[in-house]
Amino acid sequence: MMSRTPLLGTLCLGVVVGLMAASAFAEDWISLFNGKDLEGWTPKITGYELGDNFADTFRVEDGMITVSYDGYDSFDGKFGHLFYKTPYSHYRLLIEHRFIGEQVEGGPGWAIRNSGAMLHCQDPKSMTIDQDFPVSIEAQLLGGDGENARTTCNMCSPGTHIEMDGELVKRHCVESESKTFHGDQWVIAEMEVRGDESIKHFINGELVMEYQKPQLDPADKDAKSLVKNGDVSLAFGYISLQSESHPVQFRRVELLPLEE
Repeated sequence: MMSRTPLLGTLCLGVVVGLMAASAFAEDWISLFNGKDLEGWTPKITGYELGDNFADTFRVEDGMITVSYDGYDSFDGKFGHLFYKTPYSHYRLLIEHRFIGEQVEGGPGWAIRNSGAMLHCQDPKSMTIDQDFPVSIEAQLLGGDGENARTTCNMCSPGTHIEMDGELVKRHCVESESKTFHGDQWVIAEMEVRGDESIKHFINGELVMEYQKPQLDPADKDAKSLVKNGDVSLAFGYISLQSESHPVQFRRVELLPLEE
């Protein structure tokens, strides 16, 4: 019979190693939001210069990045994006978010309870002043309307294409297999991004879609200037959060770098 002392020691060692591994895993995550202000983030709103945060659209309230329209008379196509300062290629991005309140007057019908995390964005400095959306891959975040089914963490492709099952996909949006989240509940979206190889979307830890080979659309007016020597691959870029006319809050924005 095995002595209880060595067995106990083995078990204790296993617990310590497990705790160390968990601690190391936690320490590898980078918080992109400090909970106090928008340090490291820069807004770009359609019709305004980079850095002009019209009507304090993006702000920090109660420790959360909040997209607010209380300074707007009407939305009038003022699509906004809040860019993080550092471009990335291989990473896992976690965004905990919720929709609140009512859509601002003048917002398009499709933008009710609609926001997004833009991946592999072009450098915001290269956007034109009237450009609505950065060339990017969007993990589209949608809230339910209280009645109908509506998936979230879909894929949309401003100025880009993707591949699924070996086929080039040119349609603008592809729905995920997620559940619908009605009301003002918090939802955790995660995106696993591996350069120009593959991207996976998760909702509350559940895989809801995956696709491959994000790439520039050479026919798109905003993307064509980003194509260099015929190379359309999209392997890295900036991360941004959207303002699309419905108030939304983000309380965690965290990134785990992955090995290339």
